[in-house]
Amino acid sequence: MSAPDIPLFDIGAWRVAGLEERAALAARLDRAMQDSGFFLVSGHGIDDSLKERVRLASRAFFALPDAAKDAYGTGVGGRGWIARGREANSYYGEVGDAATADLKETFTLGREDPDGDPAWFMANVWPAEVPALRDPVTAYAEQVLDLYRELLEVLAVALGLDPGYFVERTRNAPHTFNINRYPALAVTGAPVEGQFRVGPHTDWGILTILDRQPGYGGLQVQTLDGEWADAPFVPGALTVNIADLLARWTGDRWRSTRHRVLPPSDADPNEELISLIVFCESDMDRVVTPLAPPVGGGTDYPPVVAGDYYREREAAATVG
Repeated sequence: MSAPDIPLFDIGAWRVAGLEERAALAARLDRAMQDSGFFLVSGHGIDDSLKERVRLASRAFFALPDAAKDAYGTGVGGRGWIARGREANSYYGEVGDAATADLKETFTLGREDPDGDPAWFMANVWPAEVPALRDPVTAYAEQVLDLYRELLEVLAVALGLDPGYFVERTRNAPHTFNINRYPALAVTGAPVEGQFRVGPHTDWGILTILDRQPGYGGLQVQTLDGEWADAPFVPGALTVNIADLLARWTGDRWRSTRHRVLPPSDADPNEELISLIVFCESDMDRVVTPLAPPVGGGTDYPPVVAGDYYREREAAATVG
């Protein structure tokens, strides 16, 4: 099995680099995006204590009885609580199967904009039982989206485009922030055949920026030869991956790679993990047409409206 190329990118070094060094750093990411579609980012400056405040408050929410959490219930693409059994990420292209639904529950939020399209800019739901959740979640999301804009500049340079090319086309995106709780085996019971904490899938949008906890039931990435490899973990670094719409935008020069989160393991039946996942998106009314070679990879997809693309994927991931 060939190991996936998942480099550690120090964005702190990028911030102080000259043009020549920036070109070299961007070229390194370009190579990885053609191989794994994944990289780690360090030097971002996001405070670890802020992430832990989000986890502490979200654990308090997830510990509520389901009857209390039901008051904030929503489906895939909504904002609020998605109960375990409501989502099956590996079923894009067919109907989600409740028997192998993802072994997770999610609290999901997004960017608010009172002047935005209400179909996308819904009001966030904040549980009254956990008032400590709102402030750290809001602060963390803002910092990650600042990082997103920086990474978009890096990726534009990697393609030989103006640094603001993607930034200008994603300014009005709603984005999605998921807090995923992966319960322990002692809670879920033994998974059935083909069931995961998150089933094999690709992400839908532009970039995913993930803060994860290492564990037995952790993240795996599919290699170019179709095998599965554990994703590297560096304390403090965030995991970033290319998603489907950006891969399409680049005419498949870059790879949106299948990945999965392993089921809870009997090696540690009490292991519970919480991931903080920001799905960074484009403007929903953006018509995405693949970049022509030599910038793009040459796959000639028809133009697609970003919002239509997202709705199709949401429907496919919904169970029931």
